[in-house]
Amino acid sequence: MRIPIWLTLIAALVVVIGVIIIGSALVAPDQPLITAAQFSSATITPNADGSDDIAIFSYTLTKNARVTLTLESADGHVFAFRQDEPRIPGDYRVEFSGVVDGFTLDGEDFGDQQILQRLIPDGVYTWRLSATTEAGETAEQTGTFTIADGDAPLPLLTDFTVYPQLFTPNQDGIADRSQINVFLTKEATLTTYLIDPNGERLYISERFEDSRPGEAGRHLFDYEGGVDLGANPPTDGTYPLVVHAQDAVGQRVQREATLTIQTGGKPRAQIIPQPIGMSVIWEVVPYDEAYASTREQQGALAPMPTDPQSLDITRLGVPQGDVLVFKLTVENYSDVPIRTTGPEPGVVYDWEQRAPSLGWMEEAGAWRIGIECQTSAASYPWRWALGTRDHLTAVADPDSGNTYYYLMTGETSVVWGGIRMNRIENLNPQNCWAGLIHEYVEVSERNRNVGPREIFVIEAAN
Repeated sequence: MRIPIWLTLIAALVVVIGVIIIGSALVAPDQPLITAAQFSSATITPNADGSDDIAIFSYTLTKNARVTLTLESADGHVFAFRQDEPRIPGDYRVEFSGVVDGFTLDGEDFGDQQILQRLIPDGVYTWRLSATTEAGETAEQTGTFTIADGDAPLPLLTDFTVYPQLFTPNQDGIADRSQINVFLTKEATLTTYLIDPNGERLYISERFEDSRPGEAGRHLFDYEGGVDLGANPPTDGTYPLVVHAQDAVGQRVQREATLTIQTGGKPRAQIIPQPIGMSVIWEVVPYDEAYASTREQQGALAPMPTDPQSLDITRLGVPQGDVLVFKLTVENYSDVPIRTTGPEPGVVYDWEQRAPSLGWMEEAGAWRIGIECQTSAASYPWRWALGTRDHLTAVADPDSGNTYYYLMTGETSVVWGGIRMNRIENLNPQNCWAGLIHEYVEVSERNRNVGPREIFVIEAAN
């Protein structure tokens, strides 16, 4: 009886497969899961002196597996360098400096400081490399390793304060900056940053005073949201704030707090034209003793000029001793309120008077309208608030107990006031103009020398 051809083919295929399997086993016999695991040196001295600070740990893995490398001290403490990490077959080399995942020893208490990475103590250790495949196959290799002369003290952040934790970076002079104060016990690299909702780090620069970068001691980080550099601050909200220290041997410590940004933004305002097209309306009114103001007593307010019927921009004559009055309109076109301070619109200055002589000192972050003439003894010596109290918005500051006044976003306000021209200067006539002043910040180009007018003081007849 003849054997069917298909049975012959199957038998031949089985023989071939058997030969391949046997041949593979002979040529490439089953290997251990881990081979050639060792340190390049039996001892290291991790003190960042450039000599014997690290050793190379190398090994070969023959199958996909999860790998753990630990070091066990003589008293039984186990320190993890790699913990249950996936690896594919291949040769591996890694530098080891004695720094492992953060840990605390018996009796240690670092409060809310997070020990991210730390140098293990000096001593003789048993290292153990273990691997486990998905099929459950395991392997382990061990040896000894010595740490000596390690620079073990941690770069601790023993003092960490944030004030204020709620701040308003909008250049109004009130809580515009937050200061992060840190005391570092050991020379290390300090990094401070916020974490935004997308996980991006917003780094904060250190302000160098008595301490140099990275040295032990007190360090100050000063944050204004980037507004002083012309940038918009991060969106209003509460952000994680991280201070991180890393020393020369790689030990890492960090502390965390929160920082809340509120009403943040770049303030912007401008003097806008009157309905008739002029930016500043100028007028002369007779002087009245009731206008006289002192630090103790504010005088009567000058009447607000009415809009003239024509665009007369010729020389304006002012009888000596009478009052040069102006009127203009300010617009807050930014996304944040702008703070202002007095005196209020309508106040009349004598030529020699300044705002401080009426009890109104310059205030960092405050906006005011100023008038300047060519012979003025100072820049914009006569100044007024950006509106009357009933037009502005009052905001009470819970920290200081003070009440501040703001021109709110998108609002406009009319400002007017007067200067008594009771002196005849060497330059007569002379030009006078208005400016919108952001005190201790700037007088922007668009808001300086606005609405200039030639003013002639008419000498009084004898």
